Amino acid sequence: MLQRCPIIFILLCAMLLTACQSAPAKKEPSFPTSERLDVVKGKRLASVSNEMRTKQAQIGQPAFIRIFKEERVLETWIKDSESEKYALYKQYPICKFSGDLGPKLAEGDGQAPEGFYEVGMDQLNPWSKYHLSFNLGYPNEYDRARMRTGSNLMVHGGCESIGCYAITDAAMEEVYLITEASIFNGHSVPVHIFPFRMTPRAMYMKQGQQWDREWANLREGYDAFERTKIPPRPITENYRYVFNTQDYPTDFQTALY
Repeated sequence: MLQRCPIIFILLCAMLLTACQSAPAKKEPSFPTSERLDVVKGKRLASVSNEMRTKQAQIGQPAFIRIFKEERVLETWIKDSESEKYALYKQYPICKFSGDLGPKLAEGDGQAPEGFYEVGMDQLNPWSKYHLSFNLGYPNEYDRARMRTGSNLMVHGGCESIGCYAITDAAMEEVYLITEASIFNGHSVPVHIFPFRMTPRAMYMKQGQQWDREWANLREGYDAFERTKIPPRPITENYRYVFNTQDYPTDFQTALY
């Protein structure tokens, strides 16, 4: 009996030590990277950060992107550190997009999408053959409800496009770094894509065109942001976008000017 005690004691100590050990630390998700992105960060990150500070912004604050097809413009917006509102940071010319005004309907139709999308970590692509890129997340819930198909719809550099939005490599470096930093700090980046700036006059001029009813729905989101400077995050109900805000005008037909 006495000879067994040391063995029991050793077993008890082992159990106690095991119980005291902390659980294995969870691994943080690793952001996609590449040698090209490392070079870009070495060359551009400090200058982008400094330029943002001159505009009372800081890299890593929540970002928001708007795209306008007809005007060929991509806008970056940064959330103000002391409020919920976003301020325009910079505009970049879109040097190429494919297709015409109107939504993307099917894989291979050559159309660039319109609608409300969101970019997270898994959509970043630092290995793109078009310098750098991120996936818009098409098709979203709205697109799927309408049985629309397509894949790998991007914002990228290179000034070539098959269903994507292309800006210059230099512009893409800035947009990518701002987008990545926002996501790294826990803020996915909404990307709102419109056929044109959806002012009352522009909507009036587009009446009678094929997509005017769908554009009226997009305009609800456009107006929500114009009035609040907070990007709305719509849900999809009954084949349309529904916005969780009451702070935007009624249908464009009753608000022409």
